[in-house]
Amino acid sequence: MDSSLQFSASMLTSKHTSMATQDSVSHSPHSSALEKQFQDFRHHFDDSGCLRERIRSVASEIESAARLMHSSLLLIHQSRPVTEVLEKAKGQIGVLKELYGKLAEITWECPGHYYRYHGDWRGKTQNVVWLLAFMHWLETESLLLHAEAEEKLGLKPLEFGLDIEDYLIGICFMSNDLPRYVVNQVTAGNYDCPRKVLKFLTDVNAAFRMLNLRNDFLHKKFDGMRFDLRRVEEVHYDVKIRGLSMNGNSTGEQGDGPRS
Repeated sequence: MDSSLQFSASMLTSKHTSMATQDSVSHSPHSSALEKQFQDFRHHFDDSGCLRERIRSVASEIESAARLMHSSLLLIHQSRPVTEVLEKAKGQIGVLKELYGKLAEITWECPGHYYRYHGDWRGKTQNVVWLLAFMHWLETESLLLHAEAEEKLGLKPLEFGLDIEDYLIGICFMSNDLPRYVVNQVTAGNYDCPRKVLKFLTDVNAAFRMLNLRNDFLHKKFDGMRFDLRRVEEVHYDVKIRGLSMNGNSTGEQGDGPRS
């Protein structure tokens, strides 16, 4: 036989053998298991993506409701009556409660994965706590407790609760807003406001010192709270050395300077 024909026959036989081998490998048990595994992965990512989109949609609505609440609370810095400001801001609490209910229902579809999706609503919730805590202080001059915040939002600790760090960061945000509030109140003639806020921040600051904060961001926000306390203390001292009372009359009261 011609050598060229022998070579062609050999190549053809080799090609058929290779195809047969590939066909055998592609239909091996291991190959089928591998394909099924990655199909399962694909379905998992598809389901997770759809779930995350639904969560982010609700989180976006929470953010919008919080913005409306914040815009109402900003009026307090213009010396508007507290009752008027709170009445308008409270209109969003019911909306937020409903939205957190929707969020809870979605997360129930993936039990045990609360913190996998937590980042999608974490920042929004911290802002909500800040606003609720500020409103609570305006009404009671006391700190909004964790359980009270959960109750206002319709959250249930054993099912879908308020993360403790989110609560604490929200309180820090609220603290950041108080120095501005104090300055505006003094400008409007409310000279007793610095004393009340100073007492409140001193108590909250002391409570935070009981914690061993391992969250770097939370620790940083707590450090900022100490500056808030210092600023309010300076305003309080300024009011005292000027001998001003709540009614704007001189009292002749003198006090010590701000603590370092």
